[in-house]
Amino acid sequence: MKQILEKLQNYKKDGNKAFAVLIDPDKIDIASCTRLLNISLENKVDFFLVGGSLVTVPNLNQIIRFLKKNSNIPVILFPGNNLQIDTSADAILFLSLISGRNPEFLIGQHVVAAPILKKSSLEIIPTGYVLVDSGQPTTVQYMSSTIPIPYDKPTVAACTAMAGEMLGLKMIYLEAGSGAKRMVSNKMINTVRKSIDIPLIVGGGITSARMGMEALEAGADMIVIGNGIERDFKLLIEVSERVAEYNSMLALKK
Repeated sequence: MKQILEKLQNYKKDGNKAFAVLIDPDKIDIASCTRLLNISLENKVDFFLVGGSLVTVPNLNQIIRFLKKNSNIPVILFPGNNLQIDTSADAILFLSLISGRNPEFLIGQHVVAAPILKKSSLEIIPTGYVLVDSGQPTTVQYMSSTIPIPYDKPTVAACTAMAGEMLGLKMIYLEAGSGAKRMVSNKMINTVRKSIDIPLIVGGGITSARMGMEALEAGADMIVIGNGIERDFKLLIEVSERVAEYNSMLALKK
C-alpha cells in the first residue's frame, strides 16, 4: 500500500508542506538519537530519512528499530548504495541519479537491490535524484563519480526532472549534498516545480528556517535537513514551527 507516496502526493495537491529530518548513521548514536527523536515528536516532524553517501558503522538497523519502536513517524530509507537496505523501515527512496551518467547509480545498484526489495514489505518509491553544484565537492559527488548540474542552470535541472517524470519516476529530489556551502537556488526550485507534476523534495545546504521556507515557497513540497540539525537542534524546532504556521495559514484561506 503506497501510503507515504500517496501522502506526499496529497500534500502537493492541497498545497501543504512537509519537513523531513535526515539521520546519517555515521553521525549519530542512540543517546543523541534519543534526544533528536524526542524533539522531533514534540515538533511533529513528518518523516525520518535514514542513510548516507558513505556509512561506515554497522548501526543502520539499530537506529531504524529504535525509531520505529519509540515513535509513529514514518522511517524512509535514503540509501547511498544497495548495502543500506533494512526491511524494518517503512519505505525506501529507490533513487536513480538522473543528473549523472554513471550507470551504477542509474540502474546497476537497483538490479542488485531488486530481489531483496521484492520480498520485503517496504513501500518502494522510485525517485529521480538530481545532484546540484553546491559550491564545493560533496561526498555524494565523490562516491557517485558524477558531475552535478551547475548551480546557475535551472533549465538543465528542469529538463532532467521532466525526463525523470516521463520515465515513470514518482518523485524528484533536488540535492545540494551533505555539508553543502549553499542550498539549491530558489530559481532552480521554482523552474523545476513548474516543469513537473510529481512531488518535489529539496535538501542540502539548508541551515536556517528562513532558507527552508524560501525553498518551500519556491515550490518544494518537502524539505530535508540533516547537517544543520546535527549542529543545532534549535533549527529543527524553528523549521517545524514555520512549516506548521504555513500549513495553518493555508488551511484558514480554504
